[in-house]
Amino acid sequence: MQQVWIRFRSPRGGVSFGRVDGDRVIVFDGPPYADPMPTGAVLPRAELQLLAPCEPGKIVALWNNFHALARKLEKPAPLHPLFLMKPATSLAGPGDAIVRPASYRGKIVYEGELGIVIGRKCRNVSVSEAASCIFGYTAVNDVTAAELIAEDPNFPQWTRAKGYDTFGCLGPAIVTHFDWRSASVVTRLDGAERQNYPLSDMIFSPEEQVSRISQDLTLMPGDVIAVGTSLGVGSMKDGAVVEVSIDGIGALVNHVKG
Repeated sequence: MQQVWIRFRSPRGGVSFGRVDGDRVIVFDGPPYADPMPTGAVLPRAELQLLAPCEPGKIVALWNNFHALARKLEKPAPLHPLFLMKPATSLAGPGDAIVRPASYRGKIVYEGELGIVIGRKCRNVSVSEAASCIFGYTAVNDVTAAELIAEDPNFPQWTRAKGYDTFGCLGPAIVTHFDWRSASVVTRLDGAERQNYPLSDMIFSPEEQVSRISQDLTLMPGDVIAVGTSLGVGSMKDGAVVEVSIDGIGALVNHVKG
């Protein structure tokens, strides 16, 4: 059965996890992938401030994982997922500002994506085992300081460009048993649609990503794999509002703070 989980701050100021049940939220004593127990508290959903739905130790972000973008870039489909790491300190949630780094005045780019939320520790798992490692899915804005990547011709700086504080936006919820094959990612910038692409165009499926990446590093509960983006990536000016929306998961809305 599909479930919707959120992480939130209550009117009293405490941070908790909860399962959405219509207009109310059933509060649990820990993250949903850690076998939590209900606390007995039930809160009105409208009164809660949404936070990033999990606290990943790392965000694994893929590049060149959609056929349409690979064709545009004239790149071959990779034989293994091509990925970089965004640190835990890059985390931002719904409504949070994407803060321009004080030392950087160049182009800041949005990348609307699907995020895989890991539910249990996995290392060297097969594709058939990988499904049991996926707790659910969320929306991601994989923000990038684009002009830093090639700033030094001797070394592409992917981690620096994508690892700034607030550059790993997640939310608004984690949805279990999500049918990603029939869903699309839509990104709007100041209300104008900039991305609209089907997730079925992925080169590596979520199960393949989990399996192959687990051969390279251990994935832990709460970690997130950002599955990569497709056509329509663009820059955001200071003050812009960006929305990454996936039907069945919801809309992740953030603004750029210069």
